[in-house]
Amino acid sequence: MVENDWKHRLGIVYSTNKEFDYKKDSTNLDIETLSPKKQHLIVSIDRSYRAGKQVTLIKGFIGRESDLETLGKQLKIKCGVGGSVKDGEIILQGDFRERAVALLTAMGYNVKSGN
Repeated sequence: MVENDWKHRLGIVYSTNKEFDYKKDSTNLDIETLSPKKQHLIVSIDRSYRAGKQVTLIKGFIGRESDLETLGKQLKIKCGVGGSVKDGEIILQGDFRERAVALLTAMGYNVKSGN
């Protein structure tokens, strides 16, 4: 990996100090994933910025990004739809609130249905 990768330095003001060396904060990378019983997920529908099309959003996951992607992949497979994992949210294409709540509850998560 490149030592001065610019993507990790977004939001950092330019320094004129020649001895300045940016060190990436790794505290967010070491977050332990909570057990499903301790997770409080919210399943809701969203249409904003999506040309009127519905998507199911699942928010509130606390843990590693890789575990969130695994959970998102399982939900996409079991619902038979496309989707993605962005900004700590699982996005499923279409209205799958009831099915997502049922699947997450069966997996042991505490789930609350939003709007």
